[in-house]
Amino acid sequence: MITEADNVLLTRVGPTTPMGRMLRRYWLPVCTSRQVAQPDCAPLRTRLLGENFVVFRDTSGRIGMLEEYCMHRRASLALARVEDNGIRCLYHGWKFGVDGEIQETPNHCDERFRRAFRAPAFSVREAGGLIWAYIGPKDLEPSFQTYAFFEGPEENRLVFRLNIAANFLQLWEGGTDSSHVGILHCNLANPEWKNKPGFEPDRTDYTSVALANGDNAPDLEIENTPYGYQYAARRQGKPLADGTRTYSARVTPVIFPTGRIIPLAQYQFFVFEVPRDDVSTSTYILAHGPKPFDRVKMKAVLGLDNERLWNEDDCNYRAGPDNLFGQDRSKMDVVWSGLGGLGPEDASIGVSMGPIVERHKEALVAADKAVVRLRERLLESVRRHETGGTPFGLEITDYSKVRSLADTDIPLDGCWQDLLPHNMGPGPRRPAMAGA
Repeated sequence: MITEADNVLLTRVGPTTPMGRMLRRYWLPVCTSRQVAQPDCAPLRTRLLGENFVVFRDTSGRIGMLEEYCMHRRASLALARVEDNGIRCLYHGWKFGVDGEIQETPNHCDERFRRAFRAPAFSVREAGGLIWAYIGPKDLEPSFQTYAFFEGPEENRLVFRLNIAANFLQLWEGGTDSSHVGILHCNLANPEWKNKPGFEPDRTDYTSVALANGDNAPDLEIENTPYGYQYAARRQGKPLADGTRTYSARVTPVIFPTGRIIPLAQYQFFVFEVPRDDVSTSTYILAHGPKPFDRVKMKAVLGLDNERLWNEDDCNYRAGPDNLFGQDRSKMDVVWSGLGGLGPEDASIGVSMGPIVERHKEALVAADKAVVRLRERLLESVRRHETGGTPFGLEITDYSKVRSLADTDIPLDGCWQDLLPHNMGPGPRRPAMAGA
């Protein structure tokens, strides 16, 4: 349990808050490349850490991000024209380049003025199907980090964005909670629990998200890393061919400031919970693997094929008390949650908690250890930053070899860490805990 004061510290992300100041030290996703796909397409209004911006792709294909409101008379640049390698405000025709250069001021023909001022523009990068931005102090801009999903052909990567009406932390906590996977997501991840005794996952299905083990109460082994922490959900494994007893390990790296890698059998599944403001979040989901994905099939697996709740045009997840958080109770004899698909299940649970969870009222159990560790590490990182230190992971530039580990049977005297040598663990490997 944490105090009300610590809950405020963890969840408020505006520019004058400790968490907001820390998060502004990192590069963060602001939209998908798909949302500004073509040169001179419509500008995209986006929100990040309680501030409004516009993202646009100019005639030459370069990406720019400016404050939403024109520096002249504060009209919204979401209405602007994108043309001739710039973005032009409709109100008085002022035109800006991707770097904030004032290119034209039709109602003020003074070249000296244009040279003397710039519109507030922000550093941006395009990588891995996402547009990333840095909005913190310019003199503290960190190096850009790389991830495994930056690599390989585009067809081997899928990118989705969901704008969800809930604070980022309750969504991120859901992603660090292994015990909910086989329950909330049981239709896809653990049909054995309620519907199909003896279920065996189809290992040939490339898009499968099924658990290999139906145990819903795993033991958690957690270790801190320079970027946050990683944890193994340990369940009883199947004996090896020679009869050797095993434990099953499912390992999730939790990467600050907003990320995690979900363990799946045939590919890596990256998720970033990026705060739009205190009470809404952009969840970025990226599937990345060794061969092409069927986008239509993956949308169905994720539950993003229900346009009543979500579409790729605005990316807004439409669930709340007025529509029972998107639940269809008439389908609960077929779909256990009545929600269907990983995305709606996680998003609707997060929204159902209210805009910001009252964590001081929780009743936590051993299965919540990784959630507790997330809160502890975030508080430590925020406080460290407030006293002049460097937040966790800020100086790491290469995450390309950091991996999750899907359910894997390991001999009782073996260490799951040895299967993840590039995850930056704390040092010498330890044997598995007794009784695994």
